[in-house]
Amino acid sequence: MDLVVMISFRIDRRSGTAVYAQLVLQVRQAVRTGRLGAGDRLPTAREVAERHGVNPNTVLRAYRDLEAAGLVEPRQGSGTYVRAALPSPPADVPGLRKDLAAWVGRARAAGLDDPDMHALLAEAAAEAADHAQDRKGAVNDAR
Repeated sequence: MDLVVMISFRIDRRSGTAVYAQLVLQVRQAVRTGRLGAGDRLPTAREVAERHGVNPNTVLRAYRDLEAAGLVEPRQGSGTYVRAALPSPPADVPGLRKDLAAWVGRARAAGLDDPDMHALLAEAAAEAADHAQDRKGAVNDAR
C-alpha cells in the first residue's frame, strides 16, 4: 500500500484566487520546500473535495495543471504521484521559515491581514530582485 502524504491544503475563499489555483500553488510550494518529494502520493480528488467542501472537478483541474507542468503523474487505479522534485531548497529553509513566522507575528500585531502581508512580501521580493539586477548590471559595467 502506498503512503499518502497528507498535504494540509488551506482554502481561502475570500482571497480572490480560484480554488484550483490555490491547490496548485500549495502543491508547488510543498514540492519546492521538500515537504513533498518524488514518489509521494497525493490525496485523491474525492478526499480533498470532502475534506474542504469543494467540487472534485476543481481538484482534478488542479491535478491536471500539475501534470501538465510535469510535477505529478496519475497512475491508473493507484492515484496521483509527485513526479519530480524541484531544485533542492536552500539548506537554511527551516531557519527562514522560523524568521518568517516571527515576521508574520509582528505583522499581525501591527494589524496586517493576509492580503496585506502577501502584498508587502511581494513588494519586498520585487525590490530585492531589482536591487540584485542593479548590482549585477553594475558589476558587468565595471568589466
